[in-house]
Amino acid sequence: MAATRRLVKGGGAQLRPRRDRGAAAHGFAERRPEQPHVPGGGKMIGHTKSKTAAAVLGVLVLVALATGLAWAVDPSRLVNAEKDPNSWLSYNGTYHAWRYSSLGQINRSNVGNLKVAWIFQPGMPATEHGLEGTPLAVDGVVYVSGSYSRVWALDGATGKVLWFNYPKIDMQLKARQTHVPYNRGLAVGHGQVYVGTIDGRLLALDIKTGKQVWESQLVDSKKETVGFTGAPLVVKDLILIGSQAGEWPTRGRIFAVDSKTGKERWKFWTVGGPEDPKAQATWGGDSWKTGGGGGWTTGSYDPDLNLVYWGTGNPSPLYDWAGGDWMTKGPRPGVNLYITSIVALDADTGKLNWYFQELPHDPWDFDSSVGEMLLLERDGKKLLVHANKGGPVFVLDRTNGKVQNAYMGNRVFNFVKGVDPKTGKVIDPWYPTEGKVHPWFCPWIAGAYSWNSGAYNPKAGLWYKIVQEGCMDLEIVRTTPITEPYAQLNIGANFNFKGTPDGPAYGHLDAREPVTGALKWSVNYPVPPLGSLLATGGELVFLGDMEGRVHAHDAETGQDLWSFNNGSGHRGGIISYAVGGKQYVAVASGTGSLVADAYAGLYPERLGHYAYSAAVVVFTLP
Repeated sequence: MAATRRLVKGGGAQLRPRRDRGAAAHGFAERRPEQPHVPGGGKMIGHTKSKTAAAVLGVLVLVALATGLAWAVDPSRLVNAEKDPNSWLSYNGTYHAWRYSSLGQINRSNVGNLKVAWIFQPGMPATEHGLEGTPLAVDGVVYVSGSYSRVWALDGATGKVLWFNYPKIDMQLKARQTHVPYNRGLAVGHGQVYVGTIDGRLLALDIKTGKQVWESQLVDSKKETVGFTGAPLVVKDLILIGSQAGEWPTRGRIFAVDSKTGKERWKFWTVGGPEDPKAQATWGGDSWKTGGGGGWTTGSYDPDLNLVYWGTGNPSPLYDWAGGDWMTKGPRPGVNLYITSIVALDADTGKLNWYFQELPHDPWDFDSSVGEMLLLERDGKKLLVHANKGGPVFVLDRTNGKVQNAYMGNRVFNFVKGVDPKTGKVIDPWYPTEGKVHPWFCPWIAGAYSWNSGAYNPKAGLWYKIVQEGCMDLEIVRTTPITEPYAQLNIGANFNFKGTPDGPAYGHLDAREPVTGALKWSVNYPVPPLGSLLATGGELVFLGDMEGRVHAHDAETGQDLWSFNNGSGHRGGIISYAVGGKQYVAVASGTGSLVADAYAGLYPERLGHYAYSAAVVVFTLP
């Protein structure tokens, strides 16, 4: 066994890995109590119409648990996830990526009474760079991932460990990577839990025991260096996941594998090559061979159209020195399809239905993989709303990719002057050339919008997003892609974080009507938050900040109604679920990563004392 397991009496289960340095590199260890606590009740808080209905539902759930059906997350359940508020079944909650729980037992009138129900501390090395994932909750069991793709199943009412799995990871590869070893989440379905690894594998674990069912080596990470950090997405009998690429001189892709066997069913190349001559022609010379791209976060799905919507990554190198001659000169001449794009793919075949390239050529590292693909319906139209990393927000008809509106969501920017609301084209873009950029480049490499997801409240009609306002010193340098003996980082710039022309860097939580962009309210944060949001039927918006506190804001006004100090910054997601008639809010805490480390240097008085530590902190009413 690769780790020992210690259960703390009183429900607060803790997992303590052995302190030997090789613990992260060994095989999994799993154990489940012979008679585990059965999370019961299953009442639909705020949804049952009578005590009789609630009682019947409770009986049905107990019968399901007794027969093993509670473990079943089939395609129809995922399609109807919004009708299943007791659980949180996918990375963004539902296929339309609202990150909204209709549970309302915890609301604006009583949120001040929230207390800690339990805390789970995985310990190092699983918390290296914090917990960046979003937990899942299925029928009273909470599933959590940590760094090195470690996975735990916890009793949702007590935090008791039911099982855990520690996959063996290629540690030599890890030493070559920069954006590791964190994991951003899981998927559940077909009786299994799915997790990607930094060494290019997709794993399927038995949802009851945590034992590995299959693994699929999708990326030759020893050669390409990249792997998987994002959460998979279950669509029908397929598991979808996108690879890293971006600043690495390789070709990123989006994969679909068979849920039962792990066998690859299709893949979509995010950098055009011989399989797509028209896209290949948008890359000068052989630059397509090292073009980057990828799809490193999680997409959305429209079951009616059978289309998957995925954001693609930035090109390699990140920054380009060709200036205005980028169509014919520089390291990768051309618009470079399909980097920094939204692609709509047939879920069964992976065939491209349409694409929208948010920033053609993208010489600024403002990719489209960040954040959620928000799916909405307005006036009979099926819409998709997405916030690009640089600040433009695009509203598209998701049946064909045509622009319906576009607006800027950030305040401080100079790489463009704006975005045309009719065409979606950026106005007067600035294209870098070799040398130092004077005096500021805004926004910084962390973007206006980072990879964390916002949330949408359908009752209020408001979309909540975190925005960063910061700039940087930037120097563009010429590079040559290195692919032998393995792919090596290819950024094309030196940079240093700084404030804004008007003062220190900061962040803000915005509430907007997502289609028009009309701003309802905005709340400033002195340090830009980096975690994903949660909106609830109790008219609350939960946010974890970088200074250790989790906040509950009034969904209509933005008023900060409650906060609690979790002891470390937040990079992961927040979910809500119910067990036994009680609503819980689970927060993944813990700071770390390239951007968070840069923050520590930018805000030493506020963040300099935080260490790499993390926990899942779960709250409920007394």
